[in-house]
Parts: sequence; structure tokens; C-alpha cells
Amino acid sequence: MEPSDTRKLPLISVVVPVFREATEIRGFLAAVRNQLKESGAGYELVVVDDGSPDESWAAITAEAQSDPNLRALRLSRNFGKESALCAGLEVARGDAVIVMDADGQHPPTLIPELLRQWQLSGADIVEAVKVRRGRESISSKLGALLFYELLNKLSGFQFKGASDFKLMNRKAVNAWLQMPERNVFFRGMTVWMGFKTVQVPFEVGPRSAGQSAWSAIKRLKLALVGITAFSSFPLHFVTLAGGIFLIVSVVLGVQTVYLKLAGRAVSGFATVILLELVIGSLLMISLGVIGEYLARIYEEVKCRPRYVVMESINPDDRR
Repeated sequence: MEPSDTRKLPLISVVVPVFREATEIRGFLAAVRNQLKESGAGYELVVVDDGSPDESWAAITAEAQSDPNLRALRLSRNFGKESALCAGLEVARGDAVIVMDADGQHPPTLIPELLRQWQLSGADIVEAVKVRRGRESISSKLGALLFYELLNKLSGFQFKGASDFKLMNRKAVNAWLQMPERNVFFRGMTVWMGFKTVQVPFEVGPRSAGQSAWSAIKRLKLALVGITAFSSFPLHFVTLAGGIFLIVSVVLGVQTVYLKLAGRAVSGFATVILLELVIGSLLMISLGVIGEYLARIYEEVKCRPRYVVMESINPDDRR
């Protein structure tokens, strides 16, 4: 990178949420550091330990002793990846911030391309977009496809191939920090802001070690947060379904009265049971949809912090 490029990139922050990555975090940080050094830009590494039950914090602490550019936070418990991202973004000081996972599926070798595209395009956000999702079960791939198709249709935004691996300039980071909601869906919030974005394709790499901490329940919870945070269509659907059933009920009521007055009333036990089952199911689903939105509101009005920091490492304190 030429000296003029270095002046354009005075400081790059790399925010890395960590959960159960004790055996691989040091190698990952070394790879990220090498890519940043080759770019010629100043940098800082912001590592957030999301309440890992293993020795991740010990590995991060050991790494910090030899790297004055490493800053770290240790959350008091596992608040979730989205909250860990919030913690990292709130303390990052860079003129551009790169967010990436520590499990090896976001390749550090893509960092120079993110920086290059940022310089060439002048975009506020450079997003790494998945062209292949890597090794996943069929159910996971189908679930992700269904979720993003629903989210695309319901929200009106395009999320195909979206990932948390992206570069944001300071203007975009500051705008993101102005959104105080507790139900965080990071990749959706960055799309919602509407800043100029360019995309860089990448293939999801294999995990460096261990198994993903994203269980089916956690994926489902994130999907519900994403849909309810970016679309009110499910609520409108409940109203629409109620209107349709009202019309059908009026038609059936008029028909029943007519047949009764004409003396041609027939028994319709099976029909009644079927209608009760359908209406009952619709009512339960409707209550569930409303309950999801109420749960989001309940979590927001409590105004609890997104996370709690138990320990931190700040290189400025050692100087």
C-alpha cells in the first residue's frame, strides 16, 4: 500500500466476538495481524469474550501481553454474539471497523480486499457476501434459505448472502451506535441504515476447530428477532386472516339461515368440527405472533444494558 493510502487508513479496528475459541484464537489473531500489517495501515484488535466457559480469556490475556494493539472485553456471561458485537463496536476507535468471526469461517485473507474496495469505491460499508455457505447440514441450509427469503419479502430489503463479515467507516459505525434497541440483528440493522454499500464475494471456510455454538434454538430465536424487528407484516396478516374468516362466517351464516327457513337444514357435524379446528389453530397462531411482538416490546421497555463487562484489557492503561 502506498503512503498516500496509509494516510487514508490512519486506524483500522477489527472487532472479533469470541465464544469457546481457546485453542484457535491466538492463531486467528496472528493471521489477522499479518494481513493488517501488509496493508500498511495502523490497526487495533478489539476482542470480546462472550462469557466463554473455556480458557478463551486466558488465551486473550496472554496474547495481549505481546501485542500493544490488542484491546479486549470479557462479558460476565454469554449474552449472545449480537450483544458481543455491540460491545466491540462501542469501544472501537478506528476510522474504519471490520467485524468478523473468530472461528475461521471469515477468512483473514479477505481483509486487504475489503480495505481496497473501501478506498476505491468510497463506500460507507463493504460487505463480504457468501457465494457458498460451506459445510452445513441440509436442514441448516434449507432453514437459512427460508429465513432469508421470508425476510427479503417481509422487510423489503435484500439479505441474500448477507453476513456479519463487513467493513464500516466511522460514519456508518456512529449511525449504527445511535440505534439503542436491545433486540439486535446486526446484519439487518446495517442494511436498514441505507448507506452506500459495495459487496465482496467469499466462500465460507471450514471451522478451525470444534462445533458451532449456534444451536437450532438459537438460530430460531435470531430468526424471530430479525423478522419481528424489520417487519410488522405478521401482525397485518393476523388482521387479514381475521377479515377473511369474518367474511366466510357471514356467508356460511346466511346460507345456514336460508336452509333452515327453507326446511332443508342438514346435519353438518364434520363441517362444524373442521371449522372449529381451523379457527382454533388460527387463533393460537395469531396469539403466538402477537406474543412475539409483545416479548420484543417487553425486552425493550425494561431498558436493561445489552451486556455487562466483567474485565477489560486496555493498552492505554499499560503506558
